[in-house]
Amino acid sequence: MTTSQADAAGDRRVIGVVTAVQLSASLGFFAVMAHVVAHLRDDAGLLAGTIGLVLGVRILVQYALLLPFGALVDVLGAARSGALACVLRTAGFALLAVVDGVPAVLAAAVLLGAGGAVFHPCAQALLAGTAPAVRARGYAAYAITGQVAALAAPPIGLAVLAAGTGGGGVPPDGRFALLAGGAAAAWAVAALLFLTLAGRPGGRVRRGTARAARDVRDGAAAAFRDRAFLRFAAVTCLGPLLSDQVMAVVPLRGGGAGEATLFLCASSLVAAAVQPWCAARDRAGRPRVLWAGFACAGASYAALIPSAADGGPPLAGLLAAAVLGGLGMGLLLPAVFQQLVRYAPRGRDGAYFGVRAFLAGIVAFAGGLGIGALFELGPGGGSAALAGLAAASWATAAACARWVRTAPPGLPDGLAEPPPAVTAGTGSSR
Repeated sequence: MTTSQADAAGDRRVIGVVTAVQLSASLGFFAVMAHVVAHLRDDAGLLAGTIGLVLGVRILVQYALLLPFGALVDVLGAARSGALACVLRTAGFALLAVVDGVPAVLAAAVLLGAGGAVFHPCAQALLAGTAPAVRARGYAAYAITGQVAALAAPPIGLAVLAAGTGGGGVPPDGRFALLAGGAAAAWAVAALLFLTLAGRPGGRVRRGTARAARDVRDGAAAAFRDRAFLRFAAVTCLGPLLSDQVMAVVPLRGGGAGEATLFLCASSLVAAAVQPWCAARDRAGRPRVLWAGFACAGASYAALIPSAADGGPPLAGLLAAAVLGGLGMGLLLPAVFQQLVRYAPRGRDGAYFGVRAFLAGIVAFAGGLGIGALFELGPGGGSAALAGLAAASWATAAACARWVRTAPPGLPDGLAEPPPAVTAGTGSSR
């Protein structure tokens, strides 16, 4: 076997393992997170503001830790770091299965956030290390798998929560404990899958504590010195808030578990369906896809405003919002990934992903707290929260249209594949 054939086989193996990790992890995550708001509200009796705090703590921890953890992934290796991430999330879901008080729920949120801080740069760094010829298709497979899991997981969670109803059935909190325990098992499987890649170059640990600390510092510093990258990160930092809030606003505005499941399933189906189009001819790398994603996300939140005001979710409006939201996220996720890969110098993928996610996490945390507080004011506050999300999305789309008009320096707008070495900020892109 030639070197090029071996590299191609290695890339296919990486894509296969990362896709399998995505399937297991996403099934566990979305089966719980699609229904955790209803559980905290109905079973644990928490107010909307407290629920917003719990969700916000997970987001804050996840995105705050991404600043050091993203660079740490480059130092320790993506495979072993990914296994550690899955262990942390296994512990978080296991704790969520057995606790009901606010302090313990917050502790579970911290573990889930810490695991997410390591998990996301690991998966994306492994994909970013594949050859440009297969990278777009690899990310499409990764994204489609995640969306298919997000489509299948909420009904699975709903079925578990509905089991045992009737006389002598399992109490609601016991059914949620079973669901969260299953999520913990799914993340444990994902940890084992990550370890199968530990022998690759990106999976080996670099020895020396002092050298590792210096590499983490230098990786984050390089990203912060890259002005072109920082401008891109600032313009797109609203994305995580938009994607995180879709799991909260439907139940907070009065929708039940069935409506939340319908919304998430429909949006996930649309997001998965658009991935082949994004991967073909590397369309996701074109700036117009980025601002179109934000525009569709804003329209999704705007479509939910009437139901927040009326207290009842019209089916047509709910489905329209789900389709628009799925289209928006389906365009945004690969577009942001492809732009980040082109900005990041080789060997600094985790640091660049981490810095951008850290900045976005500040926005997601502050926005989540504000949205929870507005929903506590009643239907009028809920409408204001949705209108604010829609307006912010459209403003971001306008900013992307103005500031992200071309690909990173040296890469012509709309080019299907970048040249072998393209200067982008402080380093060369792939």
